[in-house]
Amino acid sequence: MSQNNRQDEFASRWGFLAAAIGMAVGTGNIWRFPRMVALYGGGAYILIYTLALFLWSAPLLMSEMAMGRSARLGPIGSFRDFVGRRSTWMGAWMVAVCMLITFYYAVVTGWCMKYTVFAFQGAFKPGVDTQALWDKFLHSPWQNLFYQFLAIFLTGVILYKGIKGGVEKVTKIMVPALFLFLIVAALRGVTLHGANLGLEYIFVPDWSKLKDPATWLQALTQSAWSTGAGWGLMLTYSVYVKKKEDIAQNCFVVGFGDQTAALLAAMAVIPTIFALLPSPEAAKGVMAGSNTGLTFISLAGLFPRMPGGLVIAPIFFLAMVFAALTSLIAQVEVGIRTLMDFGLNRQKSTLLTTGACFLFGVPSAIVPGFLNNQDWVWGVALLISGFFVLLAMRKYGPERVRQEIINPSADIKMRRWWSLVISYVAPLIFIILTSWWFYVAIASHPKTWWKPFSIETAGTIIFQWIIVLVVLIIANNFLAKKTVRPPEEVES
Repeated sequence: MSQNNRQDEFASRWGFLAAAIGMAVGTGNIWRFPRMVALYGGGAYILIYTLALFLWSAPLLMSEMAMGRSARLGPIGSFRDFVGRRSTWMGAWMVAVCMLITFYYAVVTGWCMKYTVFAFQGAFKPGVDTQALWDKFLHSPWQNLFYQFLAIFLTGVILYKGIKGGVEKVTKIMVPALFLFLIVAALRGVTLHGANLGLEYIFVPDWSKLKDPATWLQALTQSAWSTGAGWGLMLTYSVYVKKKEDIAQNCFVVGFGDQTAALLAAMAVIPTIFALLPSPEAAKGVMAGSNTGLTFISLAGLFPRMPGGLVIAPIFFLAMVFAALTSLIAQVEVGIRTLMDFGLNRQKSTLLTTGACFLFGVPSAIVPGFLNNQDWVWGVALLISGFFVLLAMRKYGPERVRQEIINPSADIKMRRWWSLVISYVAPLIFIILTSWWFYVAIASHPKTWWKPFSIETAGTIIFQWIIVLVVLIIANNFLAKKTVRPPEEVES
């Protein structure tokens, strides 16, 4: 086989790990994890969060990597080959959910870029009204469209160059830089006068919170969303790894890398808020707010009051950009890989996917309520995607996957506990999380929960899910037939 026809793949394990850790570490690590730690028992929350890595996230990441490395196809082809032709639609669901999230995540990435520009311009001055600053930007359609386009354009340029020449080269720079920025921000946070109270909220366990079901549910959901388990991202990247790449070791490194980034972010954010606000009650009030409120309003307003804040602000928001962009790259690659499996080359697939991301992301860029609705609907749908991965493992046989795919090339051998988690524990977690989510959604809107056109109701989730499911099930046979190895990747 000629060099020109050789499959594009990661040149090294470090290159793959950089891309995979970048995939996992996103904005949620920086703006959601610190809030959850402060609100749900500090060390007790972290303990459950770590446990969730072993009971949900890492097993699912391993399952995805096993599918992608073996099938050498994206989610649609992998599900067809692992579960059976009639279940091809499950892989299509995974692709659809990932892309529907990508459409608005590009807008969020643009927000981070805009606030990095603000930081370098010195916009966060003493006395600045950060609420007004945020509102003005949020309700400026042209600015949102510009930064959404910029995020997608940069992502497209990287992916156009392929895995080895684009993704690997960029993430090997951006991921270490991301961790460096988080370390610098964390060191500044923990050395502020009064930061010790914030550190207590992170690391001192409030064991009474272990009795609160909400603590368990929030920690499990944070782990499920943060690591990228069930998104199809690890599955897609695994198409490009060497055929004997260690599955278990890589997935644990990704999981712990994601957790390390989250802890660094917590050490940067929580001590800063507790040190600079007048009382613990005020700090907890900020933590109880929204993700965007914490980042773009509260922290932006605190940087001018922090010694060295004019330096820390650009570093912090650059970390946000790098976290968002490396995740966006992985998400867009899912769409690109799908089109490549339909027979298109990478260049055409990249242009079509990025074009679709911009076009279908426009409503989220110009209508904030639409973005909130899409985040509500498709964020929960990731749990369904994860459950489909569990079904794929069940169909293929967890023991068979463990013994024939994971362990032969592994430095860390998975024992039978892995099969038990895949067969029983993870499905139970899925049932609990999904049931809890719908219970909360219905209880929050007892009289209007069924309405399909509201922003955040159970009805809008069910309505949109049904539309996508019906379309994909109808298209099942077409998708199964259409999915093949790209000509340039078929060995002669």
